[in-house]
Order: sequence, then structure tokens, then C-alpha cells
Amino acid sequence: MKPIWIVDDDQSIRFVLEKALEKAGLPVRSFSNTREVQAALSDEAPQVLVSDIRMPGGSGIELLQEVKRTQPQLPVIIMTAYSDLDSAVSAFQSGAFEYLSKPFDLEKAVDLIRRAVDESMREQDSEEARIDAPELLGQAPAMQDVFRAIGRLSPSQVTVLITGESGSGKELVAQALHRHSPRSNGPFVAINTAAIPRDLLESELFGHERGAFTGAQTSRRGRFEQAEGGTLFLDEIGDMPYELQTRLLRVLSDGHFYRVGGHSPMKAHVRVIAATHQNLENRVRDGLFREDLFHRLNVIRLRLPALRERREDIVLLVRHFLLKSAKDLGVDAKRLSDEALAALQNYPFPGNVRELENVCHWLTVMAPGLTVDVKDLPPELQQSSRAAQAASSTPAPAPQGAAPSAREPVSEPRKEDGMPTTVPGMPASPSSSHATTAPPSLEATPPMAESSAPAAPAEGWEAIVARTTRELLHSGQPEVMDWLTQRFERAVIQAALEFTHGRRIEAAVKLGIGRNTITRKIQDLGLDD
Repeated sequence: MKPIWIVDDDQSIRFVLEKALEKAGLPVRSFSNTREVQAALSDEAPQVLVSDIRMPGGSGIELLQEVKRTQPQLPVIIMTAYSDLDSAVSAFQSGAFEYLSKPFDLEKAVDLIRRAVDESMREQDSEEARIDAPELLGQAPAMQDVFRAIGRLSPSQVTVLITGESGSGKELVAQALHRHSPRSNGPFVAINTAAIPRDLLESELFGHERGAFTGAQTSRRGRFEQAEGGTLFLDEIGDMPYELQTRLLRVLSDGHFYRVGGHSPMKAHVRVIAATHQNLENRVRDGLFREDLFHRLNVIRLRLPALRERREDIVLLVRHFLLKSAKDLGVDAKRLSDEALAALQNYPFPGNVRELENVCHWLTVMAPGLTVDVKDLPPELQQSSRAAQAASSTPAPAPQGAAPSAREPVSEPRKEDGMPTTVPGMPASPSSSHATTAPPSLEATPPMAESSAPAAPAEGWEAIVARTTRELLHSGQPEVMDWLTQRFERAVIQAALEFTHGRRIEAAVKLGIGRNTITRKIQDLGLDD
């Protein structure tokens, strides 16, 4: 890490702080006036700057203001023996990390500097991630739509809501929106609202004043202040506690907020990008998300496709992640055989791109050779590959009601157009002699009686659904899409629950849908009975 710079015209203060910081294992460098610091800043930068407020040749406030113009993320701690309100207000208004009045407790001063170092390291990591983060990868049409949307949004600073499944790369999209926006020179600050305890989230977002609650011994900047002039990314916004949504709505409405325990409004000059894997419309309907906040966030919506919707990108992503893992670990990059690559392309990846990246890292560490074969893949991918091979090698059973051979004909002769009036496994057409007023059923019919007519060829399920749709439309069935969708979802979810022996979460993972989604559909479709 870089050294902590101490600026004070009092040699005894410099000496005491130097020894205390060196004892704490922190590198340190001292200056007696602001001119020396300004000259040194042209060649290097500190990790944290600790400066006296009143010195001959220039004040600490002036130095703070100059530093904040050139290095806005550098934490600056202002010290002063003049414990007056004007000095404290001036320091914080100029962007000071903290205000330290003399005489101070040396142990508390070192703890404060450590906190500033931690803050600086986080900001540095965030900045490096912003600079080194790769552009989004993807050749699939769905990803090209995302790229075009980012391009159209590049000149604007409008609020954006990114939706997509967990692990699909929503933060990368947010970083790309920031990188190509007018605020690209400002900080990109991300916070996962679902990962922070409810009691701490308010302080994390808006900061707090000293004494605001038990343990708040110093004031602290929140993420809105840290993102000043840049972009604040609110991940998993759908899981934000309801009571905090009102405060966020206020910031989005007029740009003002209060620190926890504070009495003076603060102005937020940030662009907000939010993301969620939740269906916010359903959350609003269920009373779990404020409708007015939803409309504030939903100015522009970007939907990020799941990895299974862009399988053609898997080859490109695998190559990128294998090279990245090899570089991180200092080893040669692995290569996948055609069979192993095919196994990855056939795997559903419920964890999306994040899961694929983890698989590539696992292969870089665990695969014995430079060329990765199917046998070297993680167990779950090998199992999926074997299941796919077994399914492709086993002939599909004839649908219930289908003729087992050409000698077992269908029940009715062909029409003049050469097509049978009744197909095995499907209901009779409304125009046939067996038509009824009830809508057709998607369930298989019993085996048909023998006749002298030849057997009809078996149809794929898509053709059966298409023909059933035509029959429903012909019969005047209302809301055909809803009618078919309900029966399709019922059949799929029932099959998944049977396959997982009633384990809903496992069924949801197998189907590639969320736990809340499958629970809601089970209730809506009456499968709980």
C-alpha cells in the first residue's frame, strides 16, 4: 500500500503520529507545510492524507479542496486545535473524511486512520475493477440488443432498471452504462441491498452522524456521498426493506437526503442504476414494493438474457474465462475438447454466466492436463452429459394412443386432402363426426380401435400444439393463449415435481425458474390440492 501522509507544522505532532503508525505497521511520510505536499502530489499520491487545518503558508482546507479536485477518492482527515463549528463545517463541506480535534487520543487517531485506509483500499479496488473490467462479451442476437441499448443510453444520465436472473451479469451492464456515460470520470459505487442487514442498510446508503446510534463514535459517509459525481448501482433492489424504499424514493424525487441522525439535508449528484432478479410488478401487486418507487426506477428497462438463451456465446465466454483464470493463477490456459465444449453447451447453467466462470476456474485448478475432456468436467456436468447421451440414444416412446406398428391403423380413413382426421394422442377435430363443444385436451387419448386404414405418422409436440391451436380457434374457444399456457405450465411443473419427488426448490432449479415463481405458479394452477 502507499504511505499515509502527515501534514503539520508542529514537529512533535508529526513525530508522535509517525511512531504510532509505524508501530501499527503502516507506512508514513511527513510534511511541514502545504507547499511540500503540493510539490509531492505532482509525482505520487498517498493512501490517506492527514493534515492540520491552520499552518503558515497555506491552510489544510485549501489543501483539501485542491486534493479533492484532482483525486476525489483520496480520504483526507483534518486535524485542528481550534475546535470550532466553522472549522468542522468547512472541513466536511470540502469533502473531508473525518474531523479530528486536538488534543486527541493517539489510539483512537490510529483507528481512525485505519478506517480511512480501508475506505481508500475499497475505492482503489472499485476504481481498478472499473478500469480493468472487460467489456461485455456476446454475439447472440439478445446480447446485441443489449449492446445497442447501452449505445443509445450513452449520452444520457437517465435512471435505468436492469432485470435478469442471478449470475447473468447485471453489474457488468451497469459498469458499461457508467463507463460510456457523461459521468465516466466519476466513481462507480455498487451495493447489494440484499446482502446487508436491514438495520445497517440505511446507514450504508445515507451515512450517519456521530452519536446517531450505539457504536456510532464518528460520522460516516454513505454510498450516495461516495458516489458523488458518478454512478450508484443498487443491486437486488427488489429485496430492499419496504420502510427504506420511502427514503430512496425521496432521493430519486428531489435529490436530497439526510444522514442517519442528521438534521441538515444533503444534495446527491449521482446517477442511479438498479437491478433485480425479481418480478417487480408482482412484488408491487403483493404489497412488497412501492408502486411509486417502481415507476421512478423503471424509466428505462434493460432485460439481460439468461445464458441458456444465448448458448452460442458459451464458446466465446469459455475462452475468455479460461484465459483470465490462467492469468490470475500464473499457469498455462486450458483448452476444451470438442466433446467437453458440447457438454458445456448442452448444460442448462441455472447459475448463468457466474456459474460458467466458476466452472472455468475449477477446470484451471483441477483438470490434470492442458486439454480438458468430458471426464475432467465437474461431476454435475458429467452427469448432465451422460443423461443427454442416454436420452439421444434411447428412442422416444410412442405417444399414448399411437399405433405401435404400421399394421395397427388409426380409427378413421383419410380425407381427400390426404391428412387423417384423427391423430394418435390428440383429440378429434371439431369438424369431425366426434367433435364436441368442449375444448380439446392436451392429454393423450386411449389406444384407438383397429381398422383397415394405414397408421398415421407420429407428430412432434410442436406440431400437436399448433394443430390444437388451430382447432381451438376454429371452435371459437376464447383466450386461447391463456388456456394453452395454463395447461402447458401445469404439465411441465407436475413433471418436474414428480422428477424431484416433490422438492420444489430443486424443481425450480431444474426448470431454470425462481423459487418464488414456482411457488406462485403451483398456487395459481391449483397444484397444491
